[in-house]
Amino acid sequence: MTLEKTPPLPAAPGPSLPSAAALARARRRASVARFWRQYRTHRSGLLGLTALALIALMALLAPLLVGDDVQSVTHAPGTALESPSGQFPLGTDQFGRSLLGLLVWGSRISLTVGLLAAALSVAIGTLVGIIAGHYGRWYSTVIMRITDWFLVMPTLVLAIVLATVMSRSIWTIVVAIGVTSWPTTARLVRAQTIAIESRPYIERARALGGGHRHVMTRHVLPNVMPLVLAQTTLGISSAILTEATLAFLGLGDPTVVSWGGLLQDAREAGAVSSGHWWYLAPPGIAIACVALAFTLCGRTVEAVLNPKLGAPR
Repeated sequence: MTLEKTPPLPAAPGPSLPSAAALARARRRASVARFWRQYRTHRSGLLGLTALALIALMALLAPLLVGDDVQSVTHAPGTALESPSGQFPLGTDQFGRSLLGLLVWGSRISLTVGLLAAALSVAIGTLVGIIAGHYGRWYSTVIMRITDWFLVMPTLVLAIVLATVMSRSIWTIVVAIGVTSWPTTARLVRAQTIAIESRPYIERARALGGGHRHVMTRHVLPNVMPLVLAQTTLGISSAILTEATLAFLGLGDPTVVSWGGLLQDAREAGAVSSGHWWYLAPPGIAIACVALAFTLCGRTVEAVLNPKLGAPR
């Protein structure tokens, strides 16, 4: 007599466990939500963020707001150096172009140069700082002595030298600012890297076979990113001011309109001696407002990521 085997009963369906990628995305969303909750408690940070959003929107919509022909010298709608009026709220330049239109169009170049130059500067500083802090010994000594040399040299002077020997273009300004303003970021990232690599989980990662690349990219870089983010927002304002200075000195691209270029044109037209204040004031105020907005955002980001610092509310 043989016993028939009964088939096993199907397992009751249960809730599926989330994947590692889903858990990582959920943690990132929670971190972003927590960051925003803390950020919006700072009135100064919200003020700077609102100002930046309006200026960025103006720059993006510049072709629709003022048109592409606002830079044209041959089709200028007014006469030279008209004072503010209903037709030209900010007056005209020495070619009869609307200064309001030039101010709106120039925001595209000034913001683009500031963002790209700050990104290049922070990228170089982060790479140099992580390498110097991770390897240590004579690597760190050599790298930091080079960093100290760049740090004691005036950034503006080095940028002027690079902008003079290279071709006059927007990319020259970006490179000139980016390769001369990275030492501060490098020193901050190096100090943070040394502090991170003294923690126990770094020793555990090395004991499990993690190499230099694994430690730097999977453990050190994510932990220094908050510092890098705060340094980026603070560096953008400095980059915009440096771009305006280089353009004011006549080292910018003469074929594009930027806020610094408008100041240089006003100087060449004799706006200071002739009392044409409407030619000088708008681009100068715009540069100051953008620099202040980025500074407010940067200080708030730094305060949120490092509550010990605090920030004005």
